Amino acid sequence: MISPQQAFHHYSFIIMNYYGIIGYPLMQSFSPAYFKQKFADEKIIDTDYLSFPITKIEQFTTLIKDNPQLKGLNVTIPYKESIVPYANTITDVVRICGAANCLKIEQESITAYNTDVIGFEKSLKPLLQTQHTHALILGTGGAAKGVAYVLNQLNINFLFVSRTKKNAATIAYEELDEKIMELYTLVINASPSGMFPHIDKCPPIPYAFLNSRHLLYDLIYNPPETIFLQKGKQMGAAIKNGYEMLVLQAEASWDIWNSK
Repeated sequence: MISPQQAFHHYSFIIMNYYGIIGYPLMQSFSPAYFKQKFADEKIIDTDYLSFPITKIEQFTTLIKDNPQLKGLNVTIPYKESIVPYANTITDVVRICGAANCLKIEQESITAYNTDVIGFEKSLKPLLQTQHTHALILGTGGAAKGVAYVLNQLNINFLFVSRTKKNAATIAYEELDEKIMELYTLVINASPSGMFPHIDKCPPIPYAFLNSRHLLYDLIYNPPETIFLQKGKQMGAAIKNGYEMLVLQAEASWDIWNSK
């Protein structure tokens, strides 16, 4: 028979609060390692952060049902857009972007947020120069929509770039020429091209037209310097990877999960 003191010692270390991330395949996801280190550094106890590599978004309902201790989730590729209908409440930012990367779970009620826009804006603004009035967003997925929201807030004109022209706001990679590259001095990679393990890939933009007036921002953090960024640096452009953005969005998610 254990004493009350022993019982207290035993149960004080039972995990009471679970957080996690959904996506697929989650092999190199930033958040699990970040939050586990945060919990250790800040001595946050009774808390854990788990990975849920669901193969289709329809599995989300069962995941929530089977894990009642979940207090919050991050959402990554490929579910930032398809997760939105599963939320009971969405913020204005999510409504405008059509994408969410953070869920707060309270008594079976789910609220969807987009903390990508917080991280991206805070990390981008200090880098902007007077010539950065026009931007190219490489990709058209959920991350790209968050980028577009921020650029709208900053009054920066932009075009989406895709392998196929989809609408008036999108051009194909093959349409990028010297004239376009001269005007669009901010180039943001919001696609997975170049992400580990496919580090030999890069978006097919005409890198020869880049110069010191350009700023290349890659939402990818692994590897720290993608071929996209390497090619930009070789042409004299300023470069920035996605690590700081990920830290800022993670901390914003934590604040949301722990707000009253």
